[in-house]
Amino acid sequence: MSGYEEDASRRRGADGDVPPPPRVVALGGGHGLYSSLSALRRVTTDVTAVVTVADDGGSSGRLRRELGVLPPGDLRMALAALCGDDEWGSTWTEVVQHRFRSEGELHGHAVGNLLIVALWELLGDSVAGLDWVGQLLGAHGRVLPMSSVPLDIVAEVEGADPARPDEVVTVRGQVACASTRGRVRSISLIPDQPPVPGQVLRAVREADWVVFGPGSWFTSVLPHLLVPDLARALVATSARRVVVLNLSPQRGETDDFAAHTYLEVLAGHAPELGVDVVLADRKGVEDAVRLERVAGGLGAELVLDDLAVADGTPRHDPERLAAAFDRILLG
Repeated sequence: MSGYEEDASRRRGADGDVPPPPRVVALGGGHGLYSSLSALRRVTTDVTAVVTVADDGGSSGRLRRELGVLPPGDLRMALAALCGDDEWGSTWTEVVQHRFRSEGELHGHAVGNLLIVALWELLGDSVAGLDWVGQLLGAHGRVLPMSSVPLDIVAEVEGADPARPDEVVTVRGQVACASTRGRVRSISLIPDQPPVPGQVLRAVREADWVVFGPGSWFTSVLPHLLVPDLARALVATSARRVVVLNLSPQRGETDDFAAHTYLEVLAGHAPELGVDVVLADRKGVEDAVRLERVAGGLGAELVLDDLAVADGTPRHDPERLAAAFDRILLG
């Protein structure tokens, strides 16, 4: 049961009607999107994940190269995050996340990746295939690909060669960009005007809230803003926008980033995008005054909360993040 359903009684109007759940679109990929979706499904019954499709490593990369399909891994993780906590949901989460271990060709492939690709081949429709997997899993929401074609991320990287710290080189591919030894200055996409499923644009247009992050900033969050049709929809939507900051820098991709740096990079890649709320972990912010000033420059209110797991590792706690979303989205 979602937090929205649990608290419906306190939100009843004078006529006894319960307002509809907020329509939320969450953007990202990988573990960051998994965290936000695990929290959001506890807050609303109407959540749509829009997932990056640029992965070129591991099982996803192998399937992409061999079959010419969208990389399914981040889509699989998003579906798993939307599974419930009951026996059905927890069982299917384990199934789709399970990876084969062998000495043969199946080694490293995730069951969910193969299931998704099988449905794509049978149905010839990436969105319909994901909807069928979502129904099987009992997912509390919908998962959509950011583009209907696979993408490549191209990064301008400074200091990739320690012997030439001021040299800027071009790095291509999500894995290469995420693991570079240099500092990523900017990214672009190939193709630069990829097609966007109509269901994605409709979800953004009809949303009450759009959530960016957390996640790998250059390879999971920012790519959404570089797809022209999607970027225009994100700027034009009447939805309010929340940016969830990472708990710590990501080695290689965002080395030495302070909390405010994420917002500065976001503004640099999408100067027309307004932001309503910036959500950050209070213990992970070294300079709250500067962060508030940068957030204010984007038109956003800064909300600091306790979001990390209690063991001190840089991971978002789904219950704490859900509580923060509840106060922001439903307060």
